[in-house]
Amino acid sequence: MTSSYGVFLGLDVGKDAHHAVGLDPDGKRLHDGPLPNSEPKLRALFDKLAQHGPLLVVVDQPATIGALPVAVARATGHQVAYLPGLAMRRIADLYPGKAKTDARDAFIIADAARLLPHALRPVDVGDEALAELDVLVGFDDDLASEATRLVNRIRGLLTGIHPALERTIGPRISHPAVLEILSRCGGPTGIAKAGRRKLAAIAKVHAPRMGDKLVEAIMTALGEQTVTVPGTAAADTVLPRLADSLRAVLQQRAQLATEVEEILDAHPLAGVLT
Repeated sequence: MTSSYGVFLGLDVGKDAHHAVGLDPDGKRLHDGPLPNSEPKLRALFDKLAQHGPLLVVVDQPATIGALPVAVARATGHQVAYLPGLAMRRIADLYPGKAKTDARDAFIIADAARLLPHALRPVDVGDEALAELDVLVGFDDDLASEATRLVNRIRGLLTGIHPALERTIGPRISHPAVLEILSRCGGPTGIAKAGRRKLAAIAKVHAPRMGDKLVEAIMTALGEQTVTVPGTAAADTVLPRLADSLRAVLQQRAQLATEVEEILDAHPLAGVLT
């Protein structure tokens, strides 16, 4: 970063509002106050300060709650940078006062941009890609938790009504063939009623290699229990819905994985990140 700017605007970013401090090259305060996190307010302040010369907008984090100021600054033709947290903490020790306030932090960010431009980092395409990855990976974490919940629910339900069947298909509950059988046939009563031929037809499509073995194991498990446990009929109606929900979540995770790979492949540091 260079110091050839007319205004150094430091933003201590927040969820609903930021604190903004604008300094000229001599350290004179051109602005000091809260700044709502909205595009019109951001544009208005950027345009006002740009009247004093080229504007450099510096944030303490370029993603999440700091993403909008960065985007607005770029859209209005201003340079953007960020002050990494470690550098911020070290620089803050050089300023008087120990109280951590938004106003003090915003001033330190602006003054560091004015006096220590080498401490700044540019907000580049790589950072945008990382922000995209952060959103997608966060969503995938949610999906992974939901998949685990559904798996546990299905296995718990099967354990309660037919332990032998659960022992057979439980470890493979996320396999497409098992999910299709549960989706189309339901629980133990529905699977038994479907019969070997229908199960084999389903397994052949979704598990061509292990299909016959899977069907044989299921039929053997069904034969181990002759009594019907209370709740079995309800399970036959609930299990298909749970299986469909789990399959949908797994499909979303697979799609997300593809999207993440595409973004990662385009990142200049893809080799390091992987």
